[in-house]
Amino acid sequence: MAEEIVNRVAQSKLITFNLEDYYPKGQRFLFDISQWLLEGFVLREKDFREQAKEHDWSQYKDQFVALHCSTEAIVPAWAYMLLSTYLKPFAKKVVIGDLENLESHLYQEVIQNMDVSDLKDKPVIIKGCSNKPVPKNAYIFLINKLQPIVKSLMYGEACSSVPLYKQPKN
Repeated sequence: MAEEIVNRVAQSKLITFNLEDYYPKGQRFLFDISQWLLEGFVLREKDFREQAKEHDWSQYKDQFVALHCSTEAIVPAWAYMLLSTYLKPFAKKVVIGDLENLESHLYQEVIQNMDVSDLKDKPVIIKGCSNKPVPKNAYIFLINKLQPIVKSLMYGEACSSVPLYKQPKN
């Protein structure tokens, strides 16, 4: 008589947490300010302000925008600040940096605002593979949020996980 195959993973109390489920919806845009610098390196204030004034900022409506400079130009802080004043009425979020930096900021906000009280004293596995650009920092933000309340933390898939943390026994 053959023994019944039991799916212990399906029967476990393990909760899978997938950061991809919290991916902020919206278009991302990388705004390279080097295009507005003389030869990509020199910021001329008058010209820079004029280009900012004439630019169609409405095209960034409801987008997440990362301001960066693709050259090694030294860009003063006020230049990024000026562009953000133009973007404020349209963009959902503006950051300085590349797209990974933008994703990191977005996930930081999402994770800070999460209610994870239902995970108290439970074993949690953080799913590792994703089809969306989940930045590595998001995993650190999540660990910081979950570690104080969960029973244990693992990373990967239920069938092959890496233990990360186990609540100390009192």
